[in-house]
Amino acid sequence: MVTISGVEKGSDAERIGILPGDKLISIDAHPIRDVLDYRFYLTEPEILLKLQRGESVYEKKLKKGRYDDIGLDFETFLMDRKKSCANRCIFCFIDQNPCGMRETVYFKDDDTRLSFLMGNYVTLTNVSDEELRRIVKMRLSPVNVSVHTTNPDLRVKMLGNKRADRILEQLKILTDGGIDINCQIVSCAGINDGDELVRTIRDLEGLFPAVQSIAVVPAGLTKHREGLHHIDPYQKQSARDVLAIVDFFQKEFMKKYDWRYVYAADEFYLAAGCPIPPEEAYDGYPQLDNGVGLIRSCREEILSDLEERVASGSWAKLPRKKICITLCTGVAAEAFLREIADRIHKALPFVSFTVRAVKNRFFGETVTVAGLLCGQDIIDAFREEKPAVLFIPAVSLRHERDKFLDDVTLEEARRAIGGKVMAVENGAAILDAVEEVLREEDSICQNP
Repeated sequence: MVTISGVEKGSDAERIGILPGDKLISIDAHPIRDVLDYRFYLTEPEILLKLQRGESVYEKKLKKGRYDDIGLDFETFLMDRKKSCANRCIFCFIDQNPCGMRETVYFKDDDTRLSFLMGNYVTLTNVSDEELRRIVKMRLSPVNVSVHTTNPDLRVKMLGNKRADRILEQLKILTDGGIDINCQIVSCAGINDGDELVRTIRDLEGLFPAVQSIAVVPAGLTKHREGLHHIDPYQKQSARDVLAIVDFFQKEFMKKYDWRYVYAADEFYLAAGCPIPPEEAYDGYPQLDNGVGLIRSCREEILSDLEERVASGSWAKLPRKKICITLCTGVAAEAFLREIADRIHKALPFVSFTVRAVKNRFFGETVTVAGLLCGQDIIDAFREEKPAVLFIPAVSLRHERDKFLDDVTLEEARRAIGGKVMAVENGAAILDAVEEVLREEDSICQNP
């Protein structure tokens, strides 16, 4: 039973008399516990709703389009509390957050519903077989699973949970039921790489094609690891060792399946000093949200869009203002962003760029991705310089694009830095931002 918090005006729900505060008990006699039950049983073209108002229980029949919404809002997105993580993973990034951040930053979710709805990765340690069968029944596919290792004893140690040893059995329940799965291996140097990584990839191959992709990503390590399990950061040779394993399997799988199947995160190539693979090496980017191929994808998107704008003549019509734009990024993306800046400058010679990689002092300099840059570090990097136009990575802000991880707001950063500070999304949005600056009525400029 879930409480209805709102009823959309003009909706089917309002038409049949449902009110905010009513409780939804069931649809077609199926109890409603959360958003998955609600969405699954709502898909029929004719439904019987059982509801409670105060002490009274009543029923309403409704005809609608098979996949139409009926206009109900609930107290939470999941219509239930998020399931928290029951693990004590030796590499958990949240355990490495400093004190004093907002409360939501410390919440660890491990919820299969969010895996299906939002793409989150889950370990399955808090999921019963009954819940797995529910996923199969509802055809909730794909599910993203954090595997890390298929060695039962090692997985128990890495996840700090005695229930972590059943991962292959759990995956088999899902794959036998026709559920597609994307897998993640958070690789810790000297712990689950090497022979253990080979074993894990080989075990997951046994579930191909239902297990449709595997990402190998390095553990994120901050400077706040006091009292936590010692983990060495990947260095040039250890990163190359991981890439050698991935490359071996990719060549084998291409011959067997015409699909590379396993992919390494961009951080491994950067740590190893190896070039990012070409676009065709990512098979359509099945693990892009995991940082696998993100640099290549952004590069190809930006350069393709840039070429199109130049060829169409639209950029020839832009105001020819002399402008210097400063691009802020994390250390990992510095070389990539310099290339992009050079290519834009060639198309718009009157626009010059300064690329600044900001070191992450909040989490530690081993954290190099732009998405984890914090507001105070950005302020400290540019407060004295005061660039006329500054592009910062929008991914460093929370979903609402208003606040950094260290609780510094975007407006606070703008006031401290001065000039024009713009949060720019990944990909071709950087070209849109350049156009926006050029088209402004007043020239915001300093000579290149």
